[in-house]
Amino acid sequence: MPSLQTALPPELADSVIRLYRECLRRAKYIGHQQHNTQLLVNLVRQQFRRNMHETDPEKIQKLKDDAARGLINHILYESEKMTGRKFSKGS
Repeated sequence: MPSLQTALPPELADSVIRLYRECLRRAKYIGHQQHNTQLLVNLVRQQFRRNMHETDPEKIQKLKDDAARGLINHILYESEKMTGRKFSKGS
């Protein structure tokens, strides 16, 4: 079975790995605050494993965009909590 590094173009594989690591870091951070670190880390791992054999660059880009959107939403949430300012246009 080919590894992620050989199955995808190098720049795409590298960005997926960086995104995976950032998602794990964020899961550990949130988990530490909510006292459910292992659950969140396992969820991140499960999501990445579920799609690890995907080779279609467009589908991979969509999955990456979805994961990045989740990270951005969490960063905005933490920023709003720290500053007391609302950054989103919602209620």
